Amino acid sequence: MTTSPPLALLFDLDGTLVHSLPDLTLALNRLLAEEGRRPVSEPEVARMVGDGARVLVERAFIATGAAAGEPDLDMLTGRFVSIYETAATGGTQPYPGVVSTLVKLAERGHPMAVCTNKPYRPTMVLLEALDLLRFFPVVIGGGSTAERKPHPQPVLAALAGLGASASRALMVGDGLNDVLAARGAGVPCVCVSYGYPHGAVEEFGALAVIDRFTDLPAIIAKNF
Repeated sequence: MTTSPPLALLFDLDGTLVHSLPDLTLALNRLLAEEGRRPVSEPEVARMVGDGARVLVERAFIATGAAAGEPDLDMLTGRFVSIYETAATGGTQPYPGVVSTLVKLAERGHPMAVCTNKPYRPTMVLLEALDLLRFFPVVIGGGSTAERKPHPQPVLAALAGLGASASRALMVGDGLNDVLAARGAGVPCVCVSYGYPHGAVEEFGALAVIDRFTDLPAIIAKNF
């Protein structure tokens, strides 16, 4: 009798594991102030995040005046990332139940990875500061692969890093990008309802939608 390997779990970061809007907004507003732009609010930033730093900066400049040109956008993105790296942990915290649930999942033998569009360096800063890195031997950030979610390449890279197959894996995220990236890699996706989804999360086609991170083990037990 053969036993299936433990289910590999891939997690989005912002809006799934951590509430990072305060620090993202702070860093973005510092950049905007340097450029003579008005500040943006957390609800505005919530509608901008999810596609990586460059798109976040691009959306912020469109929202506050003229769009940034391509050469300027590269420079502004680099400046934003530098600012954010120094402020990434001031107000960011794991969502309720995240740490206790990750402990439970780790004890059950699930190999786990982070798969995010956030740039890799601030992702590592954040995971280390919040003592979450201990759960994730594999971290795929924006720039770790040539493509970002919703392309499946980051999901496939995370699976390769864990030595896991798509047939024994689950993605957990908060947005359509997560669902599409997982689907493209042949992996089902569970969405949380409390993140930054850019739309009605119930309409994304996820395997399930959970209101609390602590609901995840029950979903795993039910479906796998």
